[in-house]
This record gives sequence, C-alpha cells and structure tokens, in this order.
Amino acid sequence: MGFTIAFAGKGGTGKTSIAGLTIKFLLTKRNGPVLAVDADSNACLNEALGVKIHTTIGKLREESLQAVRSGSDRPGGMSMEQLFDYQVQQSLIEAKGFDLMVMGRPEGPGCYCAANNIIRKYTDLLSDKYPYVVIDNEAGMEHLSRRTTHKVDLLIIVSDPTLKGIQTAKRINELVDELQLDVEKRVLLINRVVGHEGEELKKIAEGFGLNVAGLIPQDDMIFKFDLEGKPVFDLPEDAVSVRSVFNVLQSMKIP
Repeated sequence: MGFTIAFAGKGGTGKTSIAGLTIKFLLTKRNGPVLAVDADSNACLNEALGVKIHTTIGKLREESLQAVRSGSDRPGGMSMEQLFDYQVQQSLIEAKGFDLMVMGRPEGPGCYCAANNIIRKYTDLLSDKYPYVVIDNEAGMEHLSRRTTHKVDLLIIVSDPTLKGIQTAKRINELVDELQLDVEKRVLLINRVVGHEGEELKKIAEGFGLNVAGLIPQDDMIFKFDLEGKPVFDLPEDAVSVRSVFNVLQSMKIP
C-alpha cells in the first residue's frame, strides 16, 4: 500500500492549498506518482491542482441507483457491482504525475455515508498501484467519525493562526484517539502566519499535546493566483509558501 498522507482541519485554513503543494512536493522531490483523493463533498482539490472534473463518485452512485430503478440493461451482462467498478476506474482524472479521484456531492437526498464508504473502498483498492496517496478531507470532524480517514501514515491537521483553529485541531487529535484510527503519525501545521503571532499559538498547541511540525507564513502570491484563477500547484518553488511547505515535508523524512 502506498504511503498515505491525509489532511484535516476546520474550514478556511488553507488545507486544500497545502494538500496541493504536498502533491507538488511528492512529484518534484519524491518522483511520485500520486493518487490524489478529494474526499470533500464540496470538491475543490481539482482547482488547487489545475485539472477539470468530468465526473464524481457521488454522481456515479446516483446514476447507478437510477439504472437499477429503471431496469436498464447493463453492457456485456455485467453485474451492477462490476459496472460500478468499471465506472470508478474510468472516473479517475489523469494528469501529469498524478491521478485524481473525487467524491463530490450526491445528487439525491440523504447523507454522504455511501459515498464515503465508496471512497474508502476504492482508495484501498487503488492505493496499491501508487507509491503515494494524498487525501484531502472535508472541513471539520465528520469524516473522522465516518472513518473516511483510516490507515494513514501521516495525518496533517491544518489550522489558521487563531485560537479557534488550534482548539479544532485539538478536538481532531482527540477524536483520532477516541475512534482508535490507524494513524501512524499526526502533526499540526499553523498556516497563514504573520509576524510572530505563530510562536504564541505554537506554545498553546503544544500545551494541548499537539505536535507542531511548522508555521507556514502568509503568502500574497497565493491570493494573487486565486484572483487570477491560477492553481496553487503552479506556484514557483521560490514562493514563500512552497518553500515553507517543502521544508516541513522534507523534515518529516517521507520515504
């Protein structure tokens, strides 16, 4: 199974941007390839990576349910499970150095449990084909309680430079223990730090028992790229955010 890195944190912390930069690191410094998994129902990892979505797991599931209800014929006499397996394989978005699988928002009513279970199943099945797997989870802690995040080598919890963000990180860290999730290592990144504000937050986080791996400074280039509709994946390696994220990941000795 590939080395799996998962991301967690409250909304608005820049978690997806850091996930995108992590994929950039694995491709440029570890030679990939990478299976990228957008496990957020509000899919946006593709925007960070600069690729277009042509379908999602949620949409495929709804189409399969509709086919069952309508009694539609299946090609080649395939079972519904075989057809769905084939469709999921075809739904992978192929890019240079990485493939992307997107959960998406189920179009029908109800919870996301089924789509989450599908993402977990196919992440497990596909991860054997990739040396690295990067999972961008949805904001908050629901994905942990639904156990979307599991069998993880490195869990990176991302906080913004606020006490609320650190407290959310603390709750996520505690929930990993409560659910006895299979996480080898977990660290905290405090993102968008300006001046010396991060040092005080780092002390608070460490007081909560969190392992602070690094402080990522505010990068105006990310804001500029966002305004221009450019993906953070295309940031130059000398951008302050890229250098900081790369240095943190390098220090973790990812194989």
